[in-house]
Amino acid sequence: MKVKDILKVTNGKLLAGNENIECENFSKDTRTINEGDIYIGIKGEKFDGSKLWDEALEKGAKAVIIENIEIEKDKLQKYADKAIIKVENTLEALYKLAEYKRSLYDIPVIAITGSVGKTSTKDIIANVVSTKYKTLKTEGNNNNNIGLPMTILKLKDHEALVVEMGMNHFGEISLLTKIAKPTIAVITNIGTSHIGNLGSRENILKAKLEILEGMDKPILVINNDNDLLHEWYENNKEKIEIHTIGIENQSEINAKKIKLKEESSEFIALTKQEEVKVNVPVGGTHFVYNSLCAIGIGKLLDISTENITKGISTFELTKKRMDIKKLDNGAIIINDSYNASYESMKASIEFLAKHTGKRKIAVLGDMFELGKYTKELHEKVGKEIVKNKIDVLICSGENSKYIIESVKNSSTKTIYFENKKQIIEKLQKELKNGDVVLVKASNAMKFYEICQKL
Repeated sequence: MKVKDILKVTNGKLLAGNENIECENFSKDTRTINEGDIYIGIKGEKFDGSKLWDEALEKGAKAVIIENIEIEKDKLQKYADKAIIKVENTLEALYKLAEYKRSLYDIPVIAITGSVGKTSTKDIIANVVSTKYKTLKTEGNNNNNIGLPMTILKLKDHEALVVEMGMNHFGEISLLTKIAKPTIAVITNIGTSHIGNLGSRENILKAKLEILEGMDKPILVINNDNDLLHEWYENNKEKIEIHTIGIENQSEINAKKIKLKEESSEFIALTKQEEVKVNVPVGGTHFVYNSLCAIGIGKLLDISTENITKGISTFELTKKRMDIKKLDNGAIIINDSYNASYESMKASIEFLAKHTGKRKIAVLGDMFELGKYTKELHEKVGKEIVKNKIDVLICSGENSKYIIESVKNSSTKTIYFENKKQIIEKLQKELKNGDVVLVKASNAMKFYEICQKL
């Protein structure tokens, strides 16, 4: 891509510089910008990135894309060997550039969405796909309207792309899928994340299905055990190419003979053609589902069974998701602090309950964006604590009081703290060898700080 391509795609104006400058790497952050990057000055809620255009150029950027900035003539002359491009809206320009970049590649593009498990499923799928193709994947959880296009702009000599698509409202996945134009989509499940914004699980399903809008010929892999996805599949299997995975419901790929261990699991993947033993380097039933999705993608891309199982057994999780560490005193910390919904809380509590540790401790915080369902879903988390016979429950946060309330008449010891500092002090003082601690809350609660301190 050259500056002249950017001008054409974004309908931008060249204020200074050479339109033949080659544009390979893009950046939106002057703090991490590298020599030769193309800087995109995105306007956020709290700051206007376009105002940092000169800082970007001083730090080595060879071109900047800005909006609503007037630049004096002497400064334009100063940067005559670089390029200053003015557009009407830098965010819209980012979308157009990513859409253009995507159009240059005839490669498999796998898009993953769902209420929970998106990032870990993406990690497993990308590792499986990378056994056959040079693969670019979404880093971390950069799954929104900025993270996804920035990922696409990193395409170079890649042969496959695996992207994650998140959303809080209607229309967000619609935008992402029209930029990424997936060749295959994965829907992990439909739960209660963001139900406060969308009103119902049925609306969450509707929002996730926007992923179809960017696909020329829809090919989907879905979790057939999820009630809403199962019902949707039964109503649409004659209209769209849908591939199913599951444990309970009969599916194209089923997991049987599941053995869950503390830090790993194994199962037999059953298809019409074969039975394959699969080893997953992370514990928990939800990672069996994630692995089944990866098997489904591997089969669709004609990846050998040997490479599929190798890709699953060697994948690494994005940090803050079931990140298990042993402390010097012998206690074990399960850092699952990146995000939380009722479904992911339930899965993590079940994982904690099956651990062989002597004392099971759950440190839980608020789940956000639940609207009128806030009290009900936090109480349901409390019922999971009781059902799984967790020894100690420690909570902090306004909504987590509902968790405490629904646990009080059980054998579980409950403690409520006003802040994270008190939780850290309590754990530092009382944790001992044999304790297993789950730390989980919505990301805005910053419970990862508890894990860092411990």
